[in-house]
Amino acid sequence: MTTTSSTPPVKTDTALRFPVASAGQVRREVARQLARVRHARRWLVVALILLSLGATAGVLIPQLMGRIVDLVSGETAGSLWQIGALLLAAAIGGAALSASGFYLVARLSERVIANLRQDMVGTALGLPTHRVEDAGSGDLVSRSTDDVAELSSAVTETVPTLSTSALTVVATVIALFALDWQFLVVPLVVAPLYYVAARRYLAKAPGRYASERAAMAERARRVLEAIRGRATVRAFSLEGRMHTRIGNASWYVVRKGIRARTTMLVLNVWMLVGEFLMLAIALTVGYHLVATGALTVGAVTGAVLMIIRLRGPLMTFMRILDVVQSGYASLSRIVGVVVDPPVPVPDSGVEPPQGRVELRDVSFSYGGSWAVRDISFTIAPGRTVAIVGASGAGKTTVAALLAGLLVPDAGEVLVDGHPVSSLSDRERIARLATVSQEVHVFSGTLRQDLTLARPEATDGELLDALRRVNATAWFERLPEGLDTVVGARGLQLDPVAAQQLALARVLLLDPAVIVMDEATAEAGSAGAEALERAADEVTRDRSALVIAHRLDQASRADIILVMDSGRIVERGTHDDLVAHGGIYHRLWAAWSAGRRATAVDGAPDPA
Repeated sequence: MTTTSSTPPVKTDTALRFPVASAGQVRREVARQLARVRHARRWLVVALILLSLGATAGVLIPQLMGRIVDLVSGETAGSLWQIGALLLAAAIGGAALSASGFYLVARLSERVIANLRQDMVGTALGLPTHRVEDAGSGDLVSRSTDDVAELSSAVTETVPTLSTSALTVVATVIALFALDWQFLVVPLVVAPLYYVAARRYLAKAPGRYASERAAMAERARRVLEAIRGRATVRAFSLEGRMHTRIGNASWYVVRKGIRARTTMLVLNVWMLVGEFLMLAIALTVGYHLVATGALTVGAVTGAVLMIIRLRGPLMTFMRILDVVQSGYASLSRIVGVVVDPPVPVPDSGVEPPQGRVELRDVSFSYGGSWAVRDISFTIAPGRTVAIVGASGAGKTTVAALLAGLLVPDAGEVLVDGHPVSSLSDRERIARLATVSQEVHVFSGTLRQDLTLARPEATDGELLDALRRVNATAWFERLPEGLDTVVGARGLQLDPVAAQQLALARVLLLDPAVIVMDEATAEAGSAGAEALERAADEVTRDRSALVIAHRLDQASRADIILVMDSGRIVERGTHDDLVAHGGIYHRLWAAWSAGRRATAVDGAPDPA
């Protein structure tokens, strides 16, 4: 047997997380998503035309108001009612055109986001399980929830608004030039100021928003760890420590958020300076044109009103950069998942499943000390190996390594003579299945929940699987049988029933090897005997690794492994280990004493 080095490999969270896409990757992915939407280019052109017409109609409003000034002052002749009617038509028409363009852009954007979200989830589901585990489920959850929500909000708020603002600025500049070329001095002087302000903002904002999103991912990871490990947290009285970690992660998000928003406050100062210069220059140019007789007071009034109205789109355009940068940071994180989709592992051409398992000198570290070290054992086809030991001994890590959820830092995990990581999805599914203590009941009918394991299964096969796991009693009480809706949106199954449902799925899947990580921990409650029989039925004639929660379950295994501090310290049959007088002997003696005491008191067996 080889021995691993005393120092485990260094692992950092940032090295394992999903990447953040570059600007080029984001552009290519957005273009690809647009191409997927039917007639997207056509609708985009129509939306731009509508928004342009709406912006033009909006520019007509201050010009018509200037004509009213000339009409009142007597510089021009005409009908006030006629100008008022044109003013009303321009206002209503501009609003209708802009709203129609806004609707088309928003509709197209939401379809692109929906497709992108679907691709991201599909890509994540197609990733090797150990890749998701290495990256941290909190990172993936944050990207599929927080980032998608942020992107959807940003697109809904910004894309139509940015389009309208940009077109309004262009239409206003054209109208000012048509009125008198001297008004162009206003945008020519102010534009560089806005450009510098935007450059300074964009130089700092992307990194700060990316840091904020990463902090959110870390917070999500901390929260998920606390929720999923609540039993361990309570057992070791770690509530205070976990609260502190979550609190620190939350406060880190606050600090990153404040730092990101500070860039917006600086931008606002630049905006105030720009607004002052724009109005001051406009009034100066207007005074000169009126004084020289180049334009009437009404025409200048219309021009100044146009410039005043220009403040709104410019302010919106600049301020919305805050939302744009936050949305772009989320978009780059989402694209980071889908931009490099996993290459499916091809079939390796292995022989039909036999169920032979071998761990050769396997060691694994989560980044600190060794979690397990120099683990070696074999499971012959049809045999059962149980692992017992105190909490933290490394039992669950061994189960995760065998199931392919983790990749060993040293050694090999072989199933039918092949490394688990080299098997294709089809080959792995035919050989391996895992049942843990925490099972999930999917929302939908009971039939849909069961056929996840084998879509082509008949109702007879589904009922037989339920019968074999002793689920007949509660199944017969279901109001609609297999058509009963279960899960979050339907009937809530109790823990024992949910575990029986998970075991029934394993029977339908029919793997050669099953890993049971304390899958019968609920056996200490009502229905214990039925759940134990169900577990025995699932492991019958299959190779099985059982993380034993109850020592009577371990006693029925062919081989028992006793773990302590990440190593196997004892191995053998139940009788051999009891006779040996070591750790297992002491555990069995304490277990047996506990059973005798509860039997006298009439209480259930200890879990």
